[in-house]
Amino acid sequence: MLRLFVDAALVAGRIVDLPAGPARHVQVRRLQPGEALVLFDGRGGEWRARVHAIGRQAVQVEPMAHEAAERELVPAVTLIVGMPANERMDWLVEKATELGAAALQPATCERSVLRLEGERAARRRAHWQALAVAAAEQCGRTRVPQVHAVRDLGEILPSCAPDARRWLLSPVAQAAPQRPTDKGPLIVLSGPEGGLAPAEEAAARAAGFEAVGLGPRVLRAETAPLALLAWLGLP
Repeated sequence: MLRLFVDAALVAGRIVDLPAGPARHVQVRRLQPGEALVLFDGRGGEWRARVHAIGRQAVQVEPMAHEAAERELVPAVTLIVGMPANERMDWLVEKATELGAAALQPATCERSVLRLEGERAARRRAHWQALAVAAAEQCGRTRVPQVHAVRDLGEILPSCAPDARRWLLSPVAQAAPQRPTDKGPLIVLSGPEGGLAPAEEAAARAAGFEAVGLGPRVLRAETAPLALLAWLGLP
């Protein structure tokens, strides 16, 4: 069944005009008025809905009943990632969404290959947010992770939530992560290709990040945070 994100508060019986992207999905799937679909608005749960009307440009849907589905990862994980280059960041955003990340903070680091500024950075952020929406629709999540604006790592570290547990993924760390016993937020820092520079690692430790390792093999920049999310999601 088609599942769509609607960035507006949904109410039973209130007709909704779908934005262009979701409307196109309905048209491509050739749904007809009266046919069922699922909507979610990122506020928790999802809605059983039906197509109300289809025009050449507009598609209207009607939310029918709310269902209190909850499929989010606990704890809520924010990934600070040194952006990998090329399509690898796209892949990371998509898979991190599927695996339950609550937010992604793209970071520019000393050894970063990918560097984005100004309008180019804004366009890439919008692209990544759209990928997160599509992945959330596909995988059954009821909330869409927020992709934050690209920032330098040195600006990000001091602004981390003070009450959050903090892990630094390090290929040389001896300590393995211990599964959190509380439901408090978790911030995970993962470096770019080539890893974090020594000064960046020192700054992360000074900001309260605990270095943890993921085993004897060196994982790629886009693989390490996904491996951790997959582990956290195991029962």
